[in-house]
Parts: sequence; C-alpha cells; structure tokens
Amino acid sequence: MALFRRRRSADSTSAVTAFWDAWPTARDALANAVETDQPAPSEVSEQVSELIKKIHPDLDWEVGRAPSRPSGGLDDLDLSMDADPSKLLEQLAALDDPSRLTEGPVYAMTLRPGTSEEARVQSERWSRSAPEDEQWTFLPVRRADHEKLSSTVTWDDHELDLSHVSVSMRVNQATGQIEVGVYHPDNMFLSEETRQGVAEHVTLLALGEDDLVRWIGKVAPLDESPLDPLSPTAMPAVVRQMVDLLGGPGGWVTLERKVPIQGGWELRIRHPLTRRDFPALSLCVQVVVPYTHLDGDKLPAAESLSALTELEERLTVLLGDNGALFVRQTTGGRRSYHYYLDPDSGVLPEFEAALLDWPEGEVKLRTHLDPEWSQFNAVRRPFKRHLGE
Repeated sequence: MALFRRRRSADSTSAVTAFWDAWPTARDALANAVETDQPAPSEVSEQVSELIKKIHPDLDWEVGRAPSRPSGGLDDLDLSMDADPSKLLEQLAALDDPSRLTEGPVYAMTLRPGTSEEARVQSERWSRSAPEDEQWTFLPVRRADHEKLSSTVTWDDHELDLSHVSVSMRVNQATGQIEVGVYHPDNMFLSEETRQGVAEHVTLLALGEDDLVRWIGKVAPLDESPLDPLSPTAMPAVVRQMVDLLGGPGGWVTLERKVPIQGGWELRIRHPLTRRDFPALSLCVQVVVPYTHLDGDKLPAAESLSALTELEERLTVLLGDNGALFVRQTTGGRRSYHYYLDPDSGVLPEFEAALLDWPEGEVKLRTHLDPEWSQFNAVRRPFKRHLGE
C-alpha cells in the first residue's frame, strides 16, 4: 500500500489550543453571566473575544442556555447511507425512553462564523477539540431554535409575536439557491431596516446558520401574506425537498457510460455538496481497490460487488463523523474512491488497517491535505453539465 503524506503545521491549531488553555479562567464567569442574564465582566469578555479572533478574525461568539434536546420521532431519524449506526440505535432507544435525549449540559458557548467558509472550518476544529465538560456544550455554529419561533421579541421598540409569522419559499433555478419571503402582520408599521432584520432573524431560527448560508440566496420581508403560506417551522423540511430537486436521490448522482475497449464506466458523486457539509474534512484520501470477478462490461460481478459493498459499509461505520466518501468511480477491474477525513481525528491509521486484508489484489492509497477540496472539484468539473450546473 503506497502512502504519500504531508502533515499540517502545528501553527494552524495553536490559537485553538490557546483558547482551551485559557478556558478555565473564563468558564465560571460566563456561567454566572448566563444565570444572572447579565453581560460577562468586561475583562472576561475582552479576553474571550481576543482569543476567538486569533482563531479567525471573522468569528463572533455568544453564551446562553444549552439548547434542549427533544426526543423527536421517526421523522427526525437520520436514515441516510452516511448515518452513524450507533447514533441511530441511540435515537431508536430514546423513542422508548425520551429522558435519555433530554439530559445534558446547562450552558452553551456558540461561535458565529457567518458566511466565511474558512471561519466555519476553524469553528468546527474549535468545537471538536473542546474538553469534556458536564455543564457546557461547545457549538461551532448557531443551530435552529424552533421554540423561539413561538416567542415574543422586541425589535426597535416594537414587540413582535413570532408565532404570527408566515413565509414563502421558491428555488431560483439560475443560482441553485432558495429565496425566502417573510411576512408578519406588523410589517406595515416597521421600518425597512427592521423588517429586513426580523426576516433574517426568523430564517436563522428556522434553519440554523449552516443551512441559511448553504441554501438561502435571498431573504426579504413581505408586504402581504403569501398566497401559499408556510409556517417557519416547516422550512427545514421544504429545504430538504428543494435540495433533492437540485441533486440526486439521497444526495448522490450516478453517471454511467460504455467506453470502447475499457468497457462499462460508473461514477457516483455527492451532489449538491458544500464546504459546510463537512467543515472538518480536509485530508484527501484516494483509494484504488481492484476486483477480480468481472461481468461482461468489466464492472464488478456479484461476488466482487458484494465484497466491495461490505468494505464500503465497514469504512462508513469506522469513520463516523471523522470522514466521508465524496466520489466513487468504477471501471475495468478497479474501483477508486475519494474520501475526505478529519486530519486531527487520528482515524487514518484505522482506515488504512481496514484496507489491508482486501482479498482481491493490492489496494493503493494516497493522502494529501486538501482544505480547498481541489481534488474533488477537479473530479467533478468535467461533469458540471450533467449535474445541472
């Protein structure tokens, strides 16, 4: 197995390390600020802000109560091919014992990367390297908060009941993004700036920061109620439906063709895919796996196909949140993969070991740091038209 590696400089994580080294000196003061609903002491706030800005200048931060973890139902289960089986079993067990999903930390510290992709990458590294803390959870981005969509907020001296909000949504086919209109009965009494702020606030509460940046191209206040009004709490489900229209089933597109002499060719690629889907994954791992049982088109016959499927499933379970398959290409007795891994997770040696006992030939593997996903983009570039871009 051939290995080619380039290690990340320790300087890239020094700011994150410095934050966690200083965390014990700020922890109690921030918890007290949450309990008393008062700002943290200025010296603590300034210290935290300075440390966060050193991680990335575009990052902001906030502290508050830890988000509740509702027990949910069957509709909330992640049944995708990338789902972690252990987490899925935990969710299923919690349907019988909801208390298992409601216990947790009291406080939350949340980073706010905004639209900056690099800041989002750094916030993920910050969150993943957080120490164990029974009272605190550390979130790399603001999550959706549907409970607040039924609350009352005060905005520029106007008290607004968000339970009266309705929205409209449509896909802009030219941009591949979703446009959102937000209506509140009191919009007529609000300034344009306030209306826009409320519209963006509602969209953030409904979708969370990541999905807002991923899929929403425009948010605008509405003067009149939409013809087909939606509740803001329905927005995540509608986004998933619209994204499926933009991509393939389950987030994958499969392309097939026959190549003279070479035989059949198949490409399976994630689409649509944004940097925010996997912000921690920056180590590209290219794997070439030979197979010996071929059909008439030189694609894997039943015995090899079964073995390849089993291998892929084992690798998915092994990686969990620390890696993901982006591209799979099959032709002429070889199946090649492009995985991306979290280089700080330590999962690479286990990943390599899982490939050592492949019985149908020598597996070749190559790794390199690729934080811009250049290799993935190079693979998908010739197929943009097929992907609807």
